[in-house]
Amino acid sequence: MGILEGKRILVTGVLTEASIAFAAARLAQEQGAEVILSSFGRQMKITSVIAERLPQPARVIELDATNEDDLAALPERLEGNIDGIVHAIAFAPKDALGGVFLDTPWESVANALQVSAYSLKAISVAAQPALNSGASIVGLTFDARVAWPAYDWMGVAKAALESASRYLAKYMGPEGVRVNLISAGPLKTTAAKSIPGFEAFEDVWGTRAPLGWDQTDTEPAGKGIVALLSDWFPATTGEMIHVDGGLHSTGS
Repeated sequence: MGILEGKRILVTGVLTEASIAFAAARLAQEQGAEVILSSFGRQMKITSVIAERLPQPARVIELDATNEDDLAALPERLEGNIDGIVHAIAFAPKDALGGVFLDTPWESVANALQVSAYSLKAISVAAQPALNSGASIVGLTFDARVAWPAYDWMGVAKAALESASRYLAKYMGPEGVRVNLISAGPLKTTAAKSIPGFEAFEDVWGTRAPLGWDQTDTEPAGKGIVALLSDWFPATTGEMIHVDGGLHSTGS
């Protein structure tokens, strides 16, 4: 029996097999969960194809986290209660990344903040009527306590996400809902490849992470997500768990 046996989990953000969200969905199924994927627009077809590569069939529902109609329809589209949500949604326009921090217009900043940070609150509240007591919401961040090369306004958005997760933990805790984040090291996902200068992280993690770090292996982050979705962290909320080979703990 797996640690997610009998649970229903909504996983957002599955676009390729290389994504952390895909690893989380696969591992969740292997641990006994029924997985529901979400996507929207033209990406629905891509997600549906990738869903076929999971160990078991997974239904894909429409959910644009910036669309009020989609959010309102979420409980109905879930077709029953759920025990967990994986928030793996992030986006910033090109003019918000790559060393142009001082020149980024507000419109692009607002877009990054809405999609990458506010969406955690939007989806969590939309799903609230369908959340079982003891449910777990797990989001993905890239430790925003420091400024990273090229990450720019996505770093600010992740800082907002981290703060939002703590407030969600505070306000949803009385309903028995836990909210935590996984801070993964840099991984060569589709999202990462869209960040100009991302290759600068390779040398940093390669030389400083005490446990080493494989930028092509999403399984450690996926396992961290599954652990937090399980009942094995019943009194943990508002936390950020690092899955980064230990780099966050080192100086130089």
